[in-house]
Amino acid sequence: MKRLFVMGGLLLAAFVLAGGEARAQTGTARGKVVDDAGQPVVDAKIILEYQGGVTRHYETKTNKKGEFTQVGLFPGDYKIVAGKDGYAPNGLEHKVSIGDVTYLPDIKLASAKAVQQAEQAKQQEDIVPIFNRAADLGKAGKLDEAEAAYKEVIAKAPTIPEAHLNLGYIYRMKKDWANAEASYQKALELRPGYSEATSGLLAVYEGSGQEDKAAELAKSAEGDATVQFDRAAALLNDNKYEEALAAFQKAAAAEPSNPEPIYYIGAILVGLNKADEARTNLEKYLAMNPSNAQNVATAQGLLQALPPKK
Repeated sequence: MKRLFVMGGLLLAAFVLAGGEARAQTGTARGKVVDDAGQPVVDAKIILEYQGGVTRHYETKTNKKGEFTQVGLFPGDYKIVAGKDGYAPNGLEHKVSIGDVTYLPDIKLASAKAVQQAEQAKQQEDIVPIFNRAADLGKAGKLDEAEAAYKEVIAKAPTIPEAHLNLGYIYRMKKDWANAEASYQKALELRPGYSEATSGLLAVYEGSGQEDKAAELAKSAEGDATVQFDRAAALLNDNKYEEALAAFQKAAAAEPSNPEPIYYIGAILVGLNKADEARTNLEKYLAMNPSNAQNVATAQGLLQALPPKK
């Protein structure tokens, strides 16, 4: 019995040694997940995938400090991916060693919004040459080619309001009123309150004889200085002086610091033979130190040509 007892002890010792060696064959990985600002991301899901040809999959989560620990890892190369709702997943590849803890580099998670903004910036960078080519074609009067180029821009980046705005202008020049209206409305959908798109839409309604829509839209944009100025300029070009005067007055009321509507008010009043009112506005314009040299010179000439104040 004594001999058997000794042998049993040896067997037990051998078993313990074997078990110790088995435990020593695994490793531990520790890491941290942070956001764009370097702050810890809590409760991020961590997936560790063994890359050694055998399927070994481990999952854990980050704690309040954004840290995670995974024990019992088979040694070798791992792909570690972190993810959480509201963030774009990210990860790294790293080798896990036997025994001592393997410390992983921090995994940075960018917010989904930041990723989207970066993608949009890259998208816009890619379409800039096409956009510029489209603009040059439009300026050269090559409307069909400009239309095709703007459509190419929109196919690549459909959420850029300027592309829809400029395409609307091309359609307007071609008197394709339906497509022009749709393009301007799309620009407004993408950027509510887009003054240039509202001005373009007004021009479409006026050019296509939809006076009721034009009047309704103009009324809704009475407080928009850009819209009123653009509308006034269009009316002035059509020799509709009284209507242009009213629109310039609305533009001046909406943006009192802008001297240019005052200049046009004075110039129109000269043409309407309202000398005293014209003088008042032209003098006010010059007193505002305007930067438009041509209009300054014209205003000074008009003042000298006016009859003496009654």
